[in-house]
Amino acid sequence: MGDHKEQPLRVGAAVRRRRRALELTLAVVAARSGLSVPFLSQIENDRARPSTNSLEKVADALRTTAVELLAAADPACSVDVVRADGTEPQPQPRTRSLVRGHHQMHASEFTGDHDAGREFQYRNDQLMYVADGAVEIEAEGRAYRLGRGDTLYLTGGVRHRWRATESDTRVVVVAVAEHIEAVRDRPRR
Repeated sequence: MGDHKEQPLRVGAAVRRRRRALELTLAVVAARSGLSVPFLSQIENDRARPSTNSLEKVADALRTTAVELLAAADPACSVDVVRADGTEPQPQPRTRSLVRGHHQMHASEFTGDHDAGREFQYRNDQLMYVADGAVEIEAEGRAYRLGRGDTLYLTGGVRHRWRATESDTRVVVVAVAEHIEAVRDRPRR
């Protein structure tokens, strides 16, 4: 009661809108992502729910992020509750959006490990918070080890990659939305 949309998030329309905005065919997105045209069609028509890995491949092919696609999948609302998952064990690794809709801020929870070889670079600033476990983050040629309760702030544009170093690691990433252009303070004349 009072929760906004208690049904699963449907990302298909957001994928289709982004693909069409870039004037790409399904065949081009398939070639870029390594996924099949029929599977991409099923995603766009909400007949298939992509795994986190598949959604990241689609996002890369569309020159965006999985977080942006998830945010665009649901209309923004002024008050929204995102409930923790039920008691059923979830496959790991897993990504869960903590903010639904097209807002100025995004927050996602990553559970378990993910593609540690994948490099990230976001246009806007982000904060990584280790809720449980431990991670190692490589940024600007240095490795940072973070444990439970630690945070790391990354300025927009910093290339980085990270990996969980303990099982059952949960990382919360909060960032200014990619569709918002973060403007640095300019010197006054």
